[in-house]
Amino acid sequence: MSELVFPTARIGAIVPPEPGCRWLVRTLWAANTVGILAGSPRAGKTWLSLDLAVSIASGTPCLGAFPVECQGRVLLFLAEDAPESARQRVEGICHHRGLAIADLDMHLITAPALRLPLPADTQRLFATVAALKPVLLVLDPFVRIHAGIDENNAGEVSRLLADLRLLQRTHEVSILVVHHLRKNGRGSPGEALRGSGDLYAWTDSLATLSRPNGVLKLAIEHRFDRALEPVAVKLVTLPDGSCPHLELDTSSPSPAVPQDLAALVLDALGRATSAVPRTELRDRLRVNNNRLGTILDDLARAGRILRSPDGWQLSIGGAS
Repeated sequence: MSELVFPTARIGAIVPPEPGCRWLVRTLWAANTVGILAGSPRAGKTWLSLDLAVSIASGTPCLGAFPVECQGRVLLFLAEDAPESARQRVEGICHHRGLAIADLDMHLITAPALRLPLPADTQRLFATVAALKPVLLVLDPFVRIHAGIDENNAGEVSRLLADLRLLQRTHEVSILVVHHLRKNGRGSPGEALRGSGDLYAWTDSLATLSRPNGVLKLAIEHRFDRALEPVAVKLVTLPDGSCPHLELDTSSPSPAVPQDLAALVLDALGRATSAVPRTELRDRLRVNNNRLGTILDDLARAGRILRSPDGWQLSIGGAS
């Protein structure tokens, strides 16, 4: 075929994605996509991006509630954190989850700057992703990687985003860009993004952190799936003030959590070798006791789990 002709494929001959790898983190971040995590200053954007990163690198649930479907290597560029500070943040999240930071397949770009409109930096990023083959690339924040382009100039922004889309498609890596919301924060989450509307048009997944009525809320929307109803989150520490990390705020009910909690319950029971008491499930999943009871009752009525004197266990075929 002539090189002047674009390559084509019959739609039915295209190999569909593997069923188990549609999501990196179920309902939060899809596999092999591009997207933005946005919020106002000090809203916890970097904390959430690191929580996602640790989850994907370790296979542990994000925010203690959203299961990982595709565990894999993560590559980070944190322009506003020194490498030592980045390690300290990640180590705190690991300590909270009982993980050893040395076991994490997580890599940090330690170059002092990454300016993607510059051809040399763009080529180095492509080469780095090709060498490491991460499933997730985190670029934090957008303002530090665009080398001073005008964020409101659609032409300049779209050229940079086109390079990131090419990177995603060439190396089948999900890309998460941390960005800011406009100061007034009005309109839909997409309209509230600072800068050109091309940013919103580019995203496959958009996560936003905002504080309506003083409560930190996380909202998620996707190009190819339904939006996630906003959930309340909070930045918490251990009693001595160490190991800050984000968690779901269980004092603020959310319709999105029970759905994912059901998957976590089934996963926990599927891994168990014997019946698991409700108190053990509650402590292991770190969830509100009443919410857990509702999920257990729903799963039991659906025939997915059984209760015995020793606790809960899967029914035959209950995990399917």
